[in-house]
Amino acid sequence: MPPQKTGNGGFTLIELTISAAIASIVLVASYLCLSAGVASQKLIEPRTEILQNARVALAMMSADLRSACSLSPDFDFVGEQRTIGEMEADNLDFATHYYTPARPGEGDYCQVSYFVDKSRGSERFSLWRRRNPHIAPDPLSGGKREEIVRGLRGLTLEYFDGLDWYETWGDASIKKKVKYTTAPAPNLSGFPEAVRITLLLDSDSEKTPGKNTENGAENGIGKKEPPLAFQTVVRLELADVSAGGSDTGSDDGSNGAQSGQNAGGMN
Repeated sequence: MPPQKTGNGGFTLIELTISAAIASIVLVASYLCLSAGVASQKLIEPRTEILQNARVALAMMSADLRSACSLSPDFDFVGEQRTIGEMEADNLDFATHYYTPARPGEGDYCQVSYFVDKSRGSERFSLWRRRNPHIAPDPLSGGKREEIVRGLRGLTLEYFDGLDWYETWGDASIKKKVKYTTAPAPNLSGFPEAVRITLLLDSDSEKTPGKNTENGAENGIGKKEPPLAFQTVVRLELADVSAGGSDTGSDDGSNGAQSGQNAGGMN
């Protein structure tokens, strides 16, 4: 019979120790990579949603403004500077032909308002749009309002007349036929050539005012993260810029509609 081989099989204690150390390093590295991936996903997903909401809001405002037309016989286009606390919350009232009739008797003419108000069931603010497809006695009220985007931290509107940018445009308290003793300012009548829109949105769509990180200690309790800023410039393609000034006639200077300082025309 052939001789049998003798010897000790298996791993030594040193080999087992080295293998366990290498396996631990691999597991820790894998966990850290997985944790970083999950944290990045939690950070990116809400901001992706915010980016999409901002794109939709700016697209809606741009489409309405490109087809802007005269709001009423007394004033064409009204843009007001407004604040809520320390937050910029400008108002915008105009009419547009960017509207698809939904009921019998409606045309493509629609009175539109963009304004800032509180969200439904929340203390946070949202961008709202009011639309009225009927010619109302008061063009600054009536119609149906809809919430466009939540988590608003500011809305700034600026108006370009071809030379300069203005923070306001038009005046809902003055009729077109008022006679000015001096030449009216370029931003008191007619339409601007372009509107610059700046939206400020919460960087975390799920964050409540004053809430910070989970433990509330990293950045200080009550401290807000900087908002995300989105901006676009829209040219008014259908608006006749010179139409507003040509209707200035002689009158006793009586005021027309009520003050344009409105909250978007709530029903």
